[in-house]
Amino acid sequence: MRNMYDFVSPLDFRYYGDDPRVFQRVQPYLSEAAFIKYQARAERALILTFVDLGWCPPAHTDELLKACDAVTADEVYEEEKKTGHVVRALVNCIARKVSSDAARFVHLFATSSDITDTANALRFQEFVRDILLPDLLEFQIALSKLARQHARTLQIGRTHGRHAEPITFGFAIALYVDRLGGRIKLLEDTRQKLPGQLSGAVGAYNALSLQLPHGAVMFEKLFLAHLGLQPAPGSISSQVVQPEYITDLGYAAHSCFAVLANLADDIRHLHRSEIAEVQEQFSADTVGSSTMPHKLNPKNFENVKGLWKAFAPRITTLLMDQISEHQRDLTNSASQRFLPELFVALDYCTVRLNRAISALRVNEEDMRKNIEMSKEHIVAEPLYILLALQGYSKAYERVRALAREAREGGKRLIDLAREDTEIGPRIKSLKPEHVDILEDPIKYIGQAYERTVAVCEQREQEINELREYLKEEKEVLSSSKTQRFSVIYAQLRALEEGEVPPQGFCPAEDRKELIKAWIEDAKLNGQSQNNVVEIKKGANG
Repeated sequence: MRNMYDFVSPLDFRYYGDDPRVFQRVQPYLSEAAFIKYQARAERALILTFVDLGWCPPAHTDELLKACDAVTADEVYEEEKKTGHVVRALVNCIARKVSSDAARFVHLFATSSDITDTANALRFQEFVRDILLPDLLEFQIALSKLARQHARTLQIGRTHGRHAEPITFGFAIALYVDRLGGRIKLLEDTRQKLPGQLSGAVGAYNALSLQLPHGAVMFEKLFLAHLGLQPAPGSISSQVVQPEYITDLGYAAHSCFAVLANLADDIRHLHRSEIAEVQEQFSADTVGSSTMPHKLNPKNFENVKGLWKAFAPRITTLLMDQISEHQRDLTNSASQRFLPELFVALDYCTVRLNRAISALRVNEEDMRKNIEMSKEHIVAEPLYILLALQGYSKAYERVRALAREAREGGKRLIDLAREDTEIGPRIKSLKPEHVDILEDPIKYIGQAYERTVAVCEQREQEINELREYLKEEKEVLSSSKTQRFSVIYAQLRALEEGEVPPQGFCPAEDRKELIKAWIEDAKLNGQSQNNVVEIKKGANG
């Protein structure tokens, strides 16, 4: 048994690997052992498709499916030492577990990329659905709660690191609630579009066409339906699946990671001794410095930004992996193996940031103190705007000059403005509520409160809807219902019997809309079964 401190990557021994909750949830999807299992699931789906079409004798079905379920990463990699080819090693291991006649069906019509690319699409799709999105949604809820709690907590807004105009702390957090919501939607949209394939060595269905001269694309669609996947929109590929879809998902992950890093950096800055508007909570045993006993540092927020810095440059590799020479080369094979690390790091940082934000102490008194520091200067913008609205064409330049005079002379800008022969009379004619803002510019927060509440309400509704959909999708795909595929069967048979396909025939469908239809069918069937039970109860009564 290897010690995790023998590993080289800090991601393994220091971050997700040292967090049991994250490790245990991530491992079934993104580990190498999981990848082998997902490839075996693809091989299993191929067998099921043969069974559906009556090609595989019933006597072989059970042993083939059990063999796919039983194969392990250990035996596959031991076999690869001989073959030098991991997918062929997988095929050999499955074939070894079944009778010689049944073995001929293992991997039939497939090439290695059909299995690996389909397995990748499936595991990333399921990981994002089952782990990443739920963790992001949970974090978004924590942010929304914080934003609502401090929707009226005054804070000075900062631009270029300098005091600007008043906002509320809740408003600042609500912006991240909204930004994160956009990234969550992008992750969900790109996950839905990950395609699988079963198109053979050069993507033209050469092998499948020997058995299905006209309906090969429908066989591919049937195979993918068993996995809850769709082919690429045009049902066309090279040996590898079209790479843009995994690139899009990777970009969505990178972009989401950047939002987390931006938030972490903002909160880190608010910890500065001279700002002190927030404080990360630590246990009594936590040490901030090996030599300064008084130190408490915003470690969690710093680590999130640091991990983002480590992974952000990898987007270049992701984009480079779109390039594959002719029908396929192997230049993306090694580099793409590191892609799961991006999703591991993103989920780890989501969980860690959620913990830190949930334990964050907001120092409202210091926020008020900081805003008071600039109270006499932030009046400049509302004063200039109100004067301009009155038709005073020199409003900006005149207020700027007075602001400089106030700053250098240690005077109140509003007092200088009242004394000014051009501005003073105009101030007297302002509405009382505007004069009130000029006298107490801390009240100059615009619609910070209203936007905070509105954003939180909208995003919380979206959170509930997406949570419900993710749960229902997992449930409806947990069993492969043959009757769902009846249309595919019918189209395949019709094509093989000589029916001319429609012009521009591409059988891919919108995955999410299709699954929503399956969900509705399942609900209707459930209601029908409940009605039958009620009728029987009534009859028995």
